[in-house]
Amino acid sequence: MTLHPHWGHRSLLTTLAQARLQGSLPAALLIHGSRGVGKQHLALWLGRLLLCDAPAPSGPCEECASCHLALKLIHPDLHWYFPLPRPKAASTPEKLAEALETARGEALQEIRGNPLRPIPVGEARSLYLAAARHLRRQAQRRPTRSDTQVFVISDAETLAPQEASSEAANALLKVLEEPPRGTSLILTSGEPGRLLPTIRSRTAQLHLPPLSVGEVTSFLIQVAGIEEEEARRVASASQGAIGRALGFLPDGADPGPFEQTRTAAWDLLSAALSPEPVSKFQTASAFKPTGARGLLELLNFLEECLRDVALTASGGGTHGWKPEESKIVAEALARKAIHPASVVLALRKVAEARVMAAGNVNPQLLVFGLLHDLERELLRP
Repeated sequence: MTLHPHWGHRSLLTTLAQARLQGSLPAALLIHGSRGVGKQHLALWLGRLLLCDAPAPSGPCEECASCHLALKLIHPDLHWYFPLPRPKAASTPEKLAEALETARGEALQEIRGNPLRPIPVGEARSLYLAAARHLRRQAQRRPTRSDTQVFVISDAETLAPQEASSEAANALLKVLEEPPRGTSLILTSGEPGRLLPTIRSRTAQLHLPPLSVGEVTSFLIQVAGIEEEEARRVASASQGAIGRALGFLPDGADPGPFEQTRTAAWDLLSAALSPEPVSKFQTASAFKPTGARGLLELLNFLEECLRDVALTASGGGTHGWKPEESKIVAEALARKAIHPASVVLALRKVAEARVMAAGNVNPQLLVFGLLHDLERELLRP
């Protein structure tokens, strides 16, 4: 299989194609935007554009050998690095580097077979120092087939909280500051504020806005082959991000990974609002004692739950909620009125928990403390 055409953002693609023809694309670019909005896909589209043998004013020609190779993710001068779980039994830096390259190759093979995969959730993933060093070594080599080589570095914010240091991020600074001739680096990030300031200062920044719900629906129907009713349902929860919409699609008989994470977030909020103190302890104890970075997506959805609560507290209703979600808030409101300002304070506690999760603290302690903080802020006297 090959990558699908980039969907939407047509005027932006045209502007980038014109810059390519004029030779004015920056050597180091940072694409940022919301989760699942298409940052990685745009970065790979740019990679095809830069490697294309006959680029057109609208983008890659899609006909030359370079385009065909890049579409299949097998072009020798298109290098894609993305966060991976830490390989087990990698006891030395050399073994870790070897294991990471093996894991990257296996992940790329899986993507080639299923390019419309949902965003991975629930497992801690990072761009490790070994991967950054591998990239830096590769950048010093000559291109294999083209006049240039392109490096796509996805979720670049995971370079920073690397084993309690910034070594992985620092390993790229020299390449970003002075890219070797014929080298282009394209970073993507859903949280550019977590990047080192030195990385942000060495890249030209490009914001990728969300799509309309209609555009997401059309993609799901025309490209993903989803039935119209189901496409409309998940598109309404997509927030303009195709990758997010894919995460809400059922996985066989099971709910999609984002649907499961949304349910888990409401379970957290239910435990925080429960009058039974043991509920918080039991909920926190159910988490593993390691792998806090895997909680980041869960905390994202918890923030969405709290924003929904704020809407209800402001008289905005419960449009689109499931019955069990409405019940959680109704029971809490029966005990104590929740002021919208209290929700703002609760959101700050979630933001603090996100920082701790990125620092890889004990998940059980993190969740236990967060549940108490949420109860104190939301149900304060």
